[in-house]
Formats: sequence, structure tokens, C-alpha cells
Amino acid sequence: MRKIIYLMLTGAFIFLTTFCSEKSDAPNEQVEQRKTTPIDSIRLSDPFILADAKSQTYYMTGTGGKLWKSKDLANWEGPFDVAKTDSTSWMGPKPMIWAAELHEYQNKYYYFATFTNRAVKIDTVAGNIIERRASHVLVSDKPDGPYVPMKDSTYLSADKPTLDGTFWIDKDDKPYMIYCYEWLQNLDGTIEKIELKTDLSGSIDEGELLFRASDSPWSREKDEDGNDKPNKVTDGPFLFQTKTGKLGMLWTSWIYDKYVQGVAYSESGTLDGPWIQEPEPITPDNFGHGMMFKSFDGKNLMALHSHKSINGRFHRVPHLFEVDLSGDKLVVIEPFIP
Repeated sequence: MRKIIYLMLTGAFIFLTTFCSEKSDAPNEQVEQRKTTPIDSIRLSDPFILADAKSQTYYMTGTGGKLWKSKDLANWEGPFDVAKTDSTSWMGPKPMIWAAELHEYQNKYYYFATFTNRAVKIDTVAGNIIERRASHVLVSDKPDGPYVPMKDSTYLSADKPTLDGTFWIDKDDKPYMIYCYEWLQNLDGTIEKIELKTDLSGSIDEGELLFRASDSPWSREKDEDGNDKPNKVTDGPFLFQTKTGKLGMLWTSWIYDKYVQGVAYSESGTLDGPWIQEPEPITPDNFGHGMMFKSFDGKNLMALHSHKSINGRFHRVPHLFEVDLSGDKLVVIEPFIP
């Protein structure tokens, strides 16, 4: 019955949005710390959940630079500040923090996130002033931080706005950051990869194109004359592998005013692709920026946020869906209510 009510409520949303990849949560705003908060009472964009086997604790982060902790996925303690940036770096004293992720690797924990220094302007394209924004990596010995900078101050080009960096070890056993090169500058958003140093303390060489927003058959928008065309936004890449070994990537864009979750699969089984886009999105309208993890009782779950606009402000809340990865392709089963 709870799942039926959930579907009725989500189906009743009225979503009014603009074609914009800006994240909605205010950066580093002071939020009262609470305990035993239900997941559907947390306002959070781009939720990412690390199921830490050592502590038997779930750690959730996302846009805004905060961290939440839970033992059961239903009730969460937080929010906590965990990102410690260098005020003398390109990020400045109070960077915006978007789409943070937590990854365990070689007995350490890494904080992949997008940082924006609004005081630095790097370009103006089609009337849009582009701020200094890039994906970056911090490190900690513990899943709940604090996460601090490493050796390299820059991972990606200073003259390109990049965002939503995620982590993958490819078949060559090398670590990579997969990220978006933002449509605000290139006008057709891309998803790219860059090799990382073995300790993730910096990047190697230059980024390489994986695919463009316009490659998708399902993402759509209207041009200035009202003509139909592919949408320009790439958002929230996340890599996964099915039980049969198929390499897939979640990513998000728009169908006109609907925010939707798509998926692509690599024909080669590596990051180099070619990447074949699925013909249709995989979730209901106005759900996106998904990632996947396995619960402590063995369920494959996808975390993502719902999206609606209230009085011109984005309202985004974490949600969970149960998924099936047993075949060649990801199958979304139903909403999961912890």
C-alpha cells in the first residue's frame, strides 16, 4: 500500500522547469543538525550513497557539501560538514559544492565533487557568463571525513567548466574520472574521461570525449524558432556493470521541461565505447542524477532525486528505486521504501 501511495503522489507532481543544468541547493548554507530524519524529509540534489561495509553504515552526500549517516536507509543523522577546501586555491574561500560522491579505494575514501568559485569568470558564451567550475577530488582516512585536498591543485582545464565527476576503474586497471563538460560553453554538453594518478592525487594527460548530449535519441528541446532538436544538457554520469559484464552509464538530461534519467552501454565493455544510447529514459518523469549501490541485505538500489519547481525554486528530494542487474541491461523494478 505504501508503494501505491508513493506512486500516486509522484504522479501528481506539476513540474515547471527551465533548460538549465544549475544545481538548486544553496552552497554551504547553515543547516540545523537533526537526528532520525526520514529520507523523504531531506532536501538534497544529486544524492550519492556509500554503503560502507566496515562500519555497516550508509553515508549520503550530494550538492551542498553536507553528509548524512544512516543504519537502515530510512532514518538519517545530520547534516555534517566534511569537505575542507584550501581557501588559497582556485576554489576561493567559500566555493559552491555540487554533486559530491564518496568512493572507497585502496583503503582510503575519496570525495569527488564539483567546486565553483563565483568570483572568477572564465568566459562569456551566448550571453552567459561562465564561472570557474571544475570537478576535483579530496581524500580522507574515514568515510565521514574530514576530506582534505591532495597534491595537485587542478585536475581539469581551468578554461573549461566541468562538473559531476565520478570514478571508475577500467579494464586496463587504471583509475579514471568521468565528468561532464558543460553545455554553457560548448553548447552541446559532453561526457568525457581523464586518467587519474594511481593514488588519485591528480590527473594524467587531457580529457577524452565519450559522447555528446545530442547523441541521445530521447533528450529533446525547442530552438528559438520552436523547432525540435536534441537537448544540450549532460548531467550526472555514473558507471556500473551488470552481472553479465555489460558496462553501462547512467546520465541525465531533459525531454522539454521534464528531467529524466537515461542510460547508455559500451559496445567494447570499456570507457572508450562506442556508447550506444537506449531509446527511452528508464525512470518516471522528473527523476534524475542517479547512482547505484548494494544494500547490506543484498538489494541493488538506485538513489536519485525528484525534481519540481515551487515558486520558481527547485525542490529536490532523495528517492530510492530497486533495480535488477542480473541480465545484460539495467531494469528498474519499483520505488523502494525503506
